[in-house]
Amino acid sequence: MKALKARIARLLEKEPFETGLSRILALPPRRAVNPLFSFLYSIREPQRWRAVTAMGAVVAAQAESDMEGARVVMRRLMWNLNDESGGIGWGSAEAMGEICARSPRLAAEFAKILVSYVDPKGNFMENSALQPGVLWGIGRVARMKPDQIRDAAPLLVSFLRHSDPVIRGLAAWAASSLEDPHLIPHLSALSKDPASFTLFLEARPVTIRIRDLARRGTTAGPEETPSIQDTLL
Repeated sequence: MKALKARIARLLEKEPFETGLSRILALPPRRAVNPLFSFLYSIREPQRWRAVTAMGAVVAAQAESDMEGARVVMRRLMWNLNDESGGIGWGSAEAMGEICARSPRLAAEFAKILVSYVDPKGNFMENSALQPGVLWGIGRVARMKPDQIRDAAPLLVSFLRHSDPVIRGLAAWAASSLEDPHLIPHLSALSKDPASFTLFLEARPVTIRIRDLARRGTTAGPEETPSIQDTLL
């Protein structure tokens, strides 16, 4: 186990990352998953985000031939986010979002659980340190499979008004992908927001202005709506 963990650590560090990821995917999913869980807790942000991406790819591939095994992984991630687990849950919501973004079958079953973490009437995530991860997970699914997570739209409103620019920005990222007409006025209110934040996309950090995300999610015509590349500083 220790040797496998060390091997996966090297693969997560490999450049280009796609090469290391392809070698992780060549491992049996059930062997790769346990070491990847440990790297979700990494204090090194680049390594943690690569582990999130790798977990998404591995479990989505596992679901193709071993759906029950993939469900077990999702339940472990959910348990990590449960107060009763005794853990902190770092990276777990992000991994759930990455998996759902890559696997339609798992999204159909578990995207609603991710949404419940921003629902005051559901399993609302009280731990403010984990809220950015939940919003990132919702945004990741919204970007790839918006139909699977549309129930999140009304629940994002309070986060779009949040004082923390990271929370506000992640909510705007998710909202801009959902194309929900009820979110347009709330996104419009952020169209002059000068704050920026760092967003990890495909395990790479990009700096994005909230106002650009907000404008992207409004009814402006294509020629007026910035692409995701236009939002990079």
